[in-house]
Amino acid sequence: MAGHSKWANIKRQKARVDAKKGKTFAQLSRAIIVAARNGIPDPAGNLPLKTAIEKAKTAGIPNDNIERAIAKGAGTYQDEDTVFEEIRYEGYGSGGVAILIETLTDNRNRTAADLRAAFTKNGGNLGETGCVSWMFEQKGVILLEGEIDEEVMLEALMEGDAENYEMLEDEDDRGAEVITAVTNLDNLSKILQTRGLPVKEAELRWIPNNTIEVTEAEQARSLLKLIDALESLDDVQNVTANFAIADELLVANTI
Repeated sequence: MAGHSKWANIKRQKARVDAKKGKTFAQLSRAIIVAARNGIPDPAGNLPLKTAIEKAKTAGIPNDNIERAIAKGAGTYQDEDTVFEEIRYEGYGSGGVAILIETLTDNRNRTAADLRAAFTKNGGNLGETGCVSWMFEQKGVILLEGEIDEEVMLEALMEGDAENYEMLEDEDDRGAEVITAVTNLDNLSKILQTRGLPVKEAELRWIPNNTIEVTEAEQARSLLKLIDALESLDDVQNVTANFAIADELLVANTI
């Protein structure tokens, strides 16, 4: 089992050089809809739904709104005609970096126009379906938060058929990120919790098979600006890209 997750590094690199903007109420509510749609509408048996609800509560979304979002995802909410579609878009950033965008929208024309504008204004371009998705693979991702006995965790990961993991050793970011097959996410989450390990979040995520190292500060700034512009759109749920920022840029703090 590998002890290293490239995407975990990419995420933390981005966080270190550019503060993550808070998700909007619309984005958080739609995350609940997606989680409830893809599993049972009960957070006790649906860890991605539990994660989405906890994020929504932290952001101050009222319980009534949360319950409404769960009902919409489960198909039991009768008082609204809005129909949301899950659509994946693809495109390129500066230097040919591949970008995958997951959306939940009630107006695909609006969403496509907003995405195209964000790409155009930030040195990229929205591509055709299939242009970059072959570079990514969807995985289940589990975040463990806090102090962890790595030997206990390894036993649990082997029992639960995890694919790889990475220990998070930053002073304010201790824990581990675990990668598994999509179909194994729930099973592995339960095994980790049974072993007393501090499961914080569980989600499905597209992960790049290979990464492009960005060594130019200007390109790094352009890519981070583009990703922030995409993530700020209400219809956008997740953005994944296949780049990593060179250590020397981070050390020099030039971006």
